[in-house]
Amino acid sequence: MRDKALEKFLRYVKINTQSQDESDTFPSTSIQFDLAKLLVEELKELGLTDAAVDEHCYVMATLPANCDTETPTIGLIAHVDTSPEVSGENVKPQTFENYQGGDIVINKAENIVISEAENPGLKKCIGQTIITSDGTTLLGADDKAGVAAIMTVIETLQENPDIKHGPIRIAFTPDEEIGQGVAHFDVKKFNADFAYTIDGGVAGELNMETFSANAASITVKGRNIHPGTAKDIMVNAIRVISAILAKLPADMSPETTEGYEPFIHPMNLEGSVAKASVKMILRDFKTPGLDTQKEILEKIVSEVQEQYPKATITLEITETYRNMRDELEKNPHVTERLWAAAEKTGLTPYWEPIRGGTDGSRLTALGLPTPNVFAGGSNFHSKTEWLSLEGLEKSVQTILNLVTVK
Repeated sequence: MRDKALEKFLRYVKINTQSQDESDTFPSTSIQFDLAKLLVEELKELGLTDAAVDEHCYVMATLPANCDTETPTIGLIAHVDTSPEVSGENVKPQTFENYQGGDIVINKAENIVISEAENPGLKKCIGQTIITSDGTTLLGADDKAGVAAIMTVIETLQENPDIKHGPIRIAFTPDEEIGQGVAHFDVKKFNADFAYTIDGGVAGELNMETFSANAASITVKGRNIHPGTAKDIMVNAIRVISAILAKLPADMSPETTEGYEPFIHPMNLEGSVAKASVKMILRDFKTPGLDTQKEILEKIVSEVQEQYPKATITLEITETYRNMRDELEKNPHVTERLWAAAEKTGLTPYWEPIRGGTDGSRLTALGLPTPNVFAGGSNFHSKTEWLSLEGLEKSVQTILNLVTVK
């Protein structure tokens, strides 16, 4: 299984599937179809005759049950896109066998280093094979490791009919990295009793809770005029937006928080004298905490508006996703099954809150209980992203344990 998973992963990461935040299409980039169509072909070659990709770039397929036992229909889900934050074009993966600890220099010329101190997961990977990019792009383990794991599971089951399993539904989604992964996902069509996203971190890490999330956008309209005659006339939107950013609480940023601590994070800043805007993400594991963050931003806007009365400042907040824990706790058999599957693999599993989100957040809210399974990687959305090959193999084994009839 290890060789199969490695071959698939190395092949998939070389296909650029980067999504795009500002796109007005769905999927946000047409290049995501390149991998989606390839996966359909491979699924059909494996005998999944209903494999297809729709106009929204959702791939769905069914592996029928090969047992007489009445079993639930289990969904396996991963996303094909990679983060828009770092290029996913022309990925050149490289492997470091028998890792023995310490920093990993992946690009000496550019001084791109995976720091052991910043990557505690590496301490669990002594003796393992670590896969990285060449330091000029991200790797794409998020989430092509999940895609490779699912495809390896399907191939393994088809080649070993003695492994009995119930019906399995497979889905590969686009645009997860920009929060739109299930915007057009048809839960009824997918027709699974429950599902698992394969979109997590190092081996053994399981996820049943995410942040609750909102997005915030602040726009400032100023007034431009020649700076030589600007006294008492110019309203510099750049100065106004800077004043807003300066008032954000320093102890509520990604750089200063961990675990269950919430944050407000400016993600994108654009500006000129006449108009400036900032886009932020708001995160808290407790959904009511998002109301507190809204109040913080409203107070800041009010204070800055008083400081710059001639500026026009608008704040817009929209819902993104909600913590899936509440709904998953109503379906304990789904998480208990995952825990048992990981233990059977020989791991010591643990529940880790995701300081982010997955397709599973919104799918769970839509009525499809969907916790998250590790895929073996870490340092996502960066040039120092890495994947443990043995972690990927453990992911495959865990999924097989999930779907196997006991």
